[in-house]
Amino acid sequence: MTQDSTFEFERRRNRPERYDRNVTEMTLKAIKKIDKIRVDREVKHHKMRMKGKKAFEQQAAIKDLRESAWKNNASLNLRTQQADVQAHPLLQLQS
Repeated sequence: MTQDSTFEFERRRNRPERYDRNVTEMTLKAIKKIDKIRVDREVKHHKMRMKGKKAFEQQAAIKDLRESAWKNNASLNLRTQQADVQAHPLLQLQS
């Protein structure tokens, strides 16, 4: 048990590191590189999630147009029928 390497590692881990310019420089470069990779992955993930959204929105818009065209056409037919009734003297209601 006294020869366990984890105890040795723990002892080293709690000691402060000596300042080394090269290690600090490499660490800062690595942090920038990691941050760039993280941002790229987020952008790629967002693009993949939104890939089918445009087609879905277009289908929904087409469906809405068809429904509104049907409703408008029905109301237009009703208006023309009412105009025909009003224009025809025999079909008008006597008051």
